[in-house]
Amino acid sequence: MRSTGRVLAARTARMLPRASDWTHGRPLRDLVAGVMVGLVALPLALGFGVSSGMGATAGLVTAIVAGAVAAVFGGSRFQVSGPTGAMTVVLVPIVASHGPDGVLVVGLLAGLMLVGLGAAGAGRFIRYVPVPVVEGFTLGIAAIIALQQLPGALGVDVHAEKVLLLSWRAVDAFAADPQWVPLAITVGVTGLVLALSRSLPLIPGSLVAVVAATLACSVLGADAATIGHIPSSLPSPSLPQVPWADLDTLLLAAIAVAALAALESLLSATVADAMSVGQRHDSDRELAGQGLANLVAPLFGGIPATAAIARTAVNVRSGATTRLAALIHALVLLVIVLVASRWVGEIPRAALAGVLIATAIQMVRVSSMAALLRSTRGDAVVLAITTVATITFDLVTAVLVGLVLAGFFAVRETARSARLEEVPLEDSDHVDEELALLDEHIVAYRLDGPLFFAAAHDFLLELTDVTRVRVVVLRMSRVTAIDATGAHVLADTISRLEGRHVTVLLSGVRPQHEQVLRELGVYDRLAHRRHLFGTTPEAIAHAREHASRIAREDQAAHTPGS
Repeated sequence: MRSTGRVLAARTARMLPRASDWTHGRPLRDLVAGVMVGLVALPLALGFGVSSGMGATAGLVTAIVAGAVAAVFGGSRFQVSGPTGAMTVVLVPIVASHGPDGVLVVGLLAGLMLVGLGAAGAGRFIRYVPVPVVEGFTLGIAAIIALQQLPGALGVDVHAEKVLLLSWRAVDAFAADPQWVPLAITVGVTGLVLALSRSLPLIPGSLVAVVAATLACSVLGADAATIGHIPSSLPSPSLPQVPWADLDTLLLAAIAVAALAALESLLSATVADAMSVGQRHDSDRELAGQGLANLVAPLFGGIPATAAIARTAVNVRSGATTRLAALIHALVLLVIVLVASRWVGEIPRAALAGVLIATAIQMVRVSSMAALLRSTRGDAVVLAITTVATITFDLVTAVLVGLVLAGFFAVRETARSARLEEVPLEDSDHVDEELALLDEHIVAYRLDGPLFFAAAHDFLLELTDVTRVRVVVLRMSRVTAIDATGAHVLADTISRLEGRHVTVLLSGVRPQHEQVLRELGVYDRLAHRRHLFGTTPEAIAHAREHASRIAREDQAAHTPGS
């Protein structure tokens, strides 16, 4: 008990803020980076808040509160957190089914789960998610974000839980009554954001485009819906009303939110590590920090948050050196709320739609996608099906489907590496000796690679075709892995050969495989337990004695008068 308590205390201490988080930095560079990220985050926070169905204010509150908490307690120096497009995709059906209180309860539950995952040391498992799965659901998220913006871009008021149905209704409503001003604003903002990101990457293009669109609408008197009232202060903290009747459904939704937050946050931290020099994030602390952020943000009316890859990348490129930059980003957004909320409320919804469509386009890394599609057929299939599943179902289902498919192709490729070969005794060209063995009705086979369910049945079919042989030596020293199915098939193969009066000898069984073979009855199928040998020469010597004895017995049986 004491050792367990010490382990928990050590883990808890490791996840708490420390003085070293803020030292060895350059405050001026952090200030510049924080202001830059805050300006970039403003339109994104507003847009994702609107897209989630909770409103622009919820998006701003999330960026401020969750951004500050995650900056202090998270596991990365450069991570910037807030509302994201991927999280919006998960929240839309929750808002539609359970309303704002349901979303806030989901955020609290997901926060508890993330803190638990961090305490349990689950951060290391992110390394096992295959790249095609990550790229597939990223492409699917980008498509969903773009499709979700169609109502705002086309100036129509339609609603649907499924994004494909929402898109169809938006296009149908636009065809019945075209609204060209919102469409022009969206196209213009999208084009300007993409152009500025390429030609002037250090300028917050999304903010410039939104300001330009807002001023143009004001000067020209264009008729376009705005995001509406933004309060000039943060809401007072309060607990949401828990819809107890729906708690089981909300718990499942919280699992999906926690899974997505963990995946996106750890991927973002990995990207930040790759962009910086000599920095490595603490995965478990990052999970705990994101959990605390999601516990606090709902109390102020915020939505579930996660680390934002785009904003984190801007932070690193702007020269951030410590967590101070991410904290300043939250303070910049707070100042904007306190000082400029009236002007923020005049931003056209179509302009935010343009920003988010540009963000979706920038999420797609064409070179990476093309490389995966060219690499192997399995990678291409995993990428495509994960993308389709993301758009059609939900992100958690898509990731699970992608993992299963990736596992299937990995197993298939591994199985193909398994071989059953008739080989020379000492892996050299001892042709005369091999021919002599065949004359004595002895054959030696070497098993290479893993012996498990995907390869075992091919092995069985090949080996049971052995004819005119009295002794088979199975050389096991190069078997890399054995599972229950492989061991069972091996036992069945030995039984069939022994039933045909073919003696089976095993040589070179690795110590780590002995327990599996023993427990699953492989050794019981051998004619004698002494038919196990440490080396192949020992097995061959015994095989020759055995074959010679059988030959003498056969000869005596066919000799007249015997």
